Amino acid sequence: MNKKRSVNVLLLITILLFVVMYIAGIVIYGSKGFTHFQTFLNILINNAGLICVTCGMTCVMLTGGIDISVGSLVAMDCMIIAVGVTRWMWPAWALILFILAVGVLFGLVQGFCIAYLEIQPFIITMAGMFFARGMTAVLDVHQISVTDETFTKLSSLKITLPFGGYTNPKGMYVAPFIRISVIIALIVVLLTGFMLRKTRFGRSLYAVGGNQVSATLMGLDVKKTQLRAYVLSSVLTSIGGFCYVLNTMCGTTTQAVGMEMSAISSAVIGGTLLTGGVGTIIGSVFGVLINGTISSLVKFNGHLLASWANIVTAFLLMLFIVLQAVFAKIREMQKK
Repeated sequence: MNKKRSVNVLLLITILLFVVMYIAGIVIYGSKGFTHFQTFLNILINNAGLICVTCGMTCVMLTGGIDISVGSLVAMDCMIIAVGVTRWMWPAWALILFILAVGVLFGLVQGFCIAYLEIQPFIITMAGMFFARGMTAVLDVHQISVTDETFTKLSSLKITLPFGGYTNPKGMYVAPFIRISVIIALIVVLLTGFMLRKTRFGRSLYAVGGNQVSATLMGLDVKKTQLRAYVLSSVLTSIGGFCYVLNTMCGTTTQAVGMEMSAISSAVIGGTLLTGGVGTIIGSVFGVLINGTISSLVKFNGHLLASWANIVTAFLLMLFIVLQAVFAKIREMQKK
């Protein structure tokens, strides 16, 4: 089984798994509104920030790296926006540009240490995780609400869709809607997917993750590619932080705890190899949708403990890691 075919198999399994899980939700909780199109849109709304973060995580994992600082960076971005509008009195556009600049700087520092100083990605990004979470607390240890008019308008903006509505028990038509955060996440998905498939940089990410020696012989600058991957990841994480704050409209030290694990698990469930060189953005997005569906199913059943969501995610994560290992062994046997 060649690498491209194994990627397609993993992607197909991911998509089928999402379809099966969602259909199961419709069958079990159809009477509680799971059949409504808005339920699916709510999964997108609630996970718009995670989609952006997972796109960046996928790019880093394609090089064979990892970034466990993303959740803390999201929390720091949210706190910067919250403090910025309440104390610094900065306009919304300035704060958005500022957190993007923070993302660039964050990625440059981590990427330089990993690529040029050759320090293990786990160690560097763990330091970044502690630093960002600590800086969040330095800005403020309390929850701060975002009351800025621009952010409030963006957060409350509903983009109504002309299809997929339903009539409620009172006889009123309820039109489905999405938030601006979903539009941003979809743009990130499209642009990142295009970059990976159609640009030299995207192909370089696959090449570096596949085999660094071969990539060097091909004339690729491995260290520069790794540096750019971490910068891209941090920038997309800051965009995800902006989407996240539009959902929560606050800044707090406990925000986005565990988001890095959600992003990594979504990428792996979507078919991205932990060893690098294999993965797709569409697969990672379906990984996020699977995690989001699990969370929705937990919420629909008030008697179901939230811990089951973690158990199911762990099972799926192990399943896809085993499948990746099996496909790798098959490829090795075919080469022999």
